[in-house]
Amino acid sequence: MAGRIAFQGELGAYSHQACAMARPAMTAVPCQTFEDVVELTRAGEVDLGLLAVENSTYGRVADVHSLLPRAGLHIVDEAFLRVHVNLLGLRGARVADIREAHGHVVILPQCAAFLKAHGIRGRVSSDNARAAREVAEAGDPSRAALASEMAAEIYGLDVLARHIEDNKDNTTRFLVMSPTPENDRRAARMMTTFIFRVRNIPAALYKAMGGFATNGVNMTKLESYMVGGQFTATEFYADIEGHPDDPAVARALDELRFFTSMLEIIGVYPAAPERE
Repeated sequence: MAGRIAFQGELGAYSHQACAMARPAMTAVPCQTFEDVVELTRAGEVDLGLLAVENSTYGRVADVHSLLPRAGLHIVDEAFLRVHVNLLGLRGARVADIREAHGHVVILPQCAAFLKAHGIRGRVSSDNARAAREVAEAGDPSRAALASEMAAEIYGLDVLARHIEDNKDNTTRFLVMSPTPENDRRAARMMTTFIFRVRNIPAALYKAMGGFATNGVNMTKLESYMVGGQFTATEFYADIEGHPDDPAVARALDELRFFTSMLEIIGVYPAAPERE
């Protein structure tokens, strides 16, 4: 599929890498914020948007979970990216030349052991790809960036050390968003994502979840967040395995509706192979 897909970050960011993996034929469009990704997609200036929603090490991306219910977009796919941290330097530089490495505040602790072992000071940058661009522009052989190999290619840097992260299983999950839903069954294994608000009755959440247990529907994610700063109004975000047309899923959702004041399906999409 040709077209354009928006992501948060600069060219060479891990989100850019995820775009290339999820939609390799599409042109990736960088955005400063998650809100910008949503606005461009909703306005039709791009065909799709890609949002990071959770990381295996750091948990959910809170900004995105609060944004999704009001985005007016639909989840049409998911992608899992193994986050490999690389030390990028000027052409011809060596690890022994590096005195400081620049990266996002989240990336720096992920390679603390490597930096300490080589006497390299970590420096905070607002974006890993931006760090790579700034290292290339500075022309200082003692400076390096902590970023993807894609960033090295884009900004003409050498990969001085590959996969230096402490946690070798660090993975980020991304959602591909579209202005129009794609609810057809496109794979044998499907996922359904929805948001709901329980009615103000005793044990409403417990009762609402009962239908998934009794019908054997696996719920892989359940997140809660306040609405409008009110302690009495809580919405929930959930991922389940299956398609809304599956008899067991249909029964579970019908039971859920009985205990909710609001229920909205925001995505029906193939389960990524990494879920295996």
